[in-house]
Amino acid sequence: MTIPTHQQCLEFLRLSNDVGRRAMHMGHHPFGAVLVAPDQKTVLLTQCNIDTVNHAESTLARIAASNYPAEYLWQCTLYTAVEPCCMCSGTIYWANIGRVVYGMTEANLLQCTGNHSENPTMSVSAQYVFEHGQKNIELIGPIVEIEQETIQLQKEFWSTR
Repeated sequence: MTIPTHQQCLEFLRLSNDVGRRAMHMGHHPFGAVLVAPDQKTVLLTQCNIDTVNHAESTLARIAASNYPAEYLWQCTLYTAVEPCCMCSGTIYWANIGRVVYGMTEANLLQCTGNHSENPTMSVSAQYVFEHGQKNIELIGPIVEIEQETIQLQKEFWSTR
C-alpha cells in the first residue's frame, strides 16, 4: 500500500472539510469524507453527512463497497476531518477500507458540540473499534495542522443550532 505524504494528508483533510461545508449548505451537519485510490492522488468518492444514521463516512463506505472489490478498497484511504464515530468505524471495517486518516478526535468534537441533542457523541474511539476486529486497518490521526480549521468549522455550525 502506498503511504500518503503529510502534504497529501493535509490536502485531502481540507477537501473533507470542504465537503462538510457543502453539507452545511444543504442543511446537514458539517462532516465530509473522501475516498482516495491506492495511488494517493485520485479521488474516487466524496460524501457529505446526510443525517444521524447516514454519516458521511458510513455512507461513503457503503457506496464504495458496492462499487469496488474488497481487495481494491484495502489499498485505499478514507480521509475525514473528524475521527469516525463507532458506527462509521464499523462500516469502514466491514467495507474493507485499509487506511483512515483523520484531523480531529471525537473527544474534541464533543467540546465543539457540547451535549447537543443532534450530536450525542459517544466516547468510543475509532482505534478501539479497529483494535477489536481481525483486520489491521491503519489509523493516522489526529493531524494537528488541520485541527484548528476543523474546530472553527464545527463551532461555526454548532453555535447556530
